[in-house]
Amino acid sequence: MSDFTAQSVTETRTGTPEAGFGDYFALLKPRVMSLVVFTALVGLLVAPGGVSPMIGFTAILFIALGAGASGALNMWYDADIDAVMKRTAKRPVPAGKVPAGEALTLGLWLSAISVVMLGLATNWVAAGLLAFTIFFYAVIYSMWLKRSTPWNIVIGGAAGSFPPMIGWAAVTGDVSLASVLMFGLIFMWTPPHFWALALFMKGDYHKAEVPMLTVTHGRAETRKQILIYTALLVPVAIGLAFTSVGGPVYLATAVVLNAIFLKGAWDIWRREEAEAEADGYKVEKKVFKFSLLYLFLHFGALLIDAIWRLI
Repeated sequence: MSDFTAQSVTETRTGTPEAGFGDYFALLKPRVMSLVVFTALVGLLVAPGGVSPMIGFTAILFIALGAGASGALNMWYDADIDAVMKRTAKRPVPAGKVPAGEALTLGLWLSAISVVMLGLATNWVAAGLLAFTIFFYAVIYSMWLKRSTPWNIVIGGAAGSFPPMIGWAAVTGDVSLASVLMFGLIFMWTPPHFWALALFMKGDYHKAEVPMLTVTHGRAETRKQILIYTALLVPVAIGLAFTSVGGPVYLATAVVLNAIFLKGAWDIWRREEAEAEADGYKVEKKVFKFSLLYLFLHFGALLIDAIWRLI
């Protein structure tokens, strides 16, 4: 790994304009936060019992802050990697807009505030899950798995899978089969989602010396693993339809979406690398974009079924 540290990033950018609000907000990874907020909100709304709108809003606010804390800590630690990857070089720390120390401080303060306030507003089961999620993403994934194993995305995907479980726990104070399967849906979705991206972003991971599967095992193996994990995802996604939160809308949505996703994974697996490179990885990019819609529509369908049960 390059000896280009987060501190040296900021030292080589002296004289840059003072950071603005947008730069600090970017540390929180707002696009990732939006997915966290949505899945946590669905977990909260489909949980039995329900909470008052004020408690629900407060819970989602502090779950979002916890997600932002994870993003800031990740950007602080990964500044050296981000600086050499085209996709991430303009992030606030490697671009020299925000000093690494400030990113760390922001991440730590938001972590403490979000966990304590979620516990006070809802319960300590939800707060404990949020604390573990922040720790898992910042320490287990960012500091250890990401730089040490090609299965970083497989194991590390757990960090992004907890939000619906946290939302559920904020209402119920416990964990159930339904919340575990919502976790499992995101967990099993994460590898094929990110590996599809890695297929057409392999150069970035090579430059940063990140042991992504495409780098350590090659693209042919990555294509095979995408198909395997997508096949394993299907029963988890459809199985959620037969829990207390499932319903006809979710079942129909899951069947259609998983058939499309599995077909996309099959198409990726069948492609030769020369063919993919020649057409600019069109299939891989298409499957990656669809994977974003895939997750949103699954949780949207859960929400529709929950509303339908109330009518």
